[in-house]
Amino acid sequence: MLGEYTIWNIAIFAGLVVAALLLDLFAHKQDKAISMRDAALWSVFWIVLSLAFALYIGIGHGREQGMLFVTGYFLEKSLSVDNLFVFIAVFSSFSIRPEFQHRVLYYGIIGAIIMRMLFIGLGTSVIAMFGKWALTAFGIFVLWTAWKMWQQSKEEEKEMEDYSDHWSIRMTKRLFPVSPKLDGHNFFTRINGILHVTPLFLCLITIEIADVMFAFDSVPAIFAVFAGLKDPLPLGTQTFLVYTSNIFAILGLRSLYFLLAAANRFLVHLEKAVIAILTFIGIKMLLGVVSIGDFSLHIPAEVSLTIVLGLLVVGVVASYIFPEKKDAGDGSEHKNVPPSSLQE
Repeated sequence: MLGEYTIWNIAIFAGLVVAALLLDLFAHKQDKAISMRDAALWSVFWIVLSLAFALYIGIGHGREQGMLFVTGYFLEKSLSVDNLFVFIAVFSSFSIRPEFQHRVLYYGIIGAIIMRMLFIGLGTSVIAMFGKWALTAFGIFVLWTAWKMWQQSKEEEKEMEDYSDHWSIRMTKRLFPVSPKLDGHNFFTRINGILHVTPLFLCLITIEIADVMFAFDSVPAIFAVFAGLKDPLPLGTQTFLVYTSNIFAILGLRSLYFLLAAANRFLVHLEKAVIAILTFIGIKMLLGVVSIGDFSLHIPAEVSLTIVLGLLVVGVVASYIFPEKKDAGDGSEHKNVPPSSLQE
């Protein structure tokens, strides 16, 4: 059991995840570029499935826990925006064609599900051992992440980073012989009877390592959602809600990637919204561990959800009303956009 959640709750969650992954694999078993229509429909599917699970939690365990799940879900979604742009750079570095990108992301998501379990388990253990000290450290780290993103957002536009010489790639090359070219959608191929990894596998390794780096930011932020409640939840209950909301958000990343790859040139103010969300979450976590006498500040789950969703909406609307002006003919409208995102 995890707090209030029984083995049946865990089994229902696991069954939904496995069934959805198998459905996704069957629907995309052919190697072809993902159209905007397909990405939009699958994005709706993942959102509806996630909200249905939130409703299940709300009915079985109370409205507040349902709200906390939704807040964690949309927080992870918002933090994923910048991460998806890294995926664009990774695919460009390895020259991965559009028809193979979904396969890489699919297996990357499976790896992320396992890695997030380890990270969230570690976070739970740290909180159990150090209590408010751990929550304080998490809050400070989230605020530092917001500051780091703000500093990077003020920098002049940079060239797309080349990940083909990433340290994880150099390490992989020491362990396995590497094929100089792709072999269809295969991660491994044989050359003169010797098993080689393909560039597609190197791309997958880079994306898996990138997700581990993302987890350092997102996991403390998700735990911050549960800090400062008037009636603190058992740590096991928090762990279940953190992990399930995190995983449901991750499951929709593939579809979101193909949508944002096309829309990144329009959502110019969304990063500022993400920075504001992180700042709010970090402050919320710090306020939740500070108490003076009998006084302590508690932010209800409904308020947190309203602020997170409100900031996301403001970022999208501001990008539409105040678009970034580009010099005509500079070709910037297609910068960092893979070919798949320009197809319908």
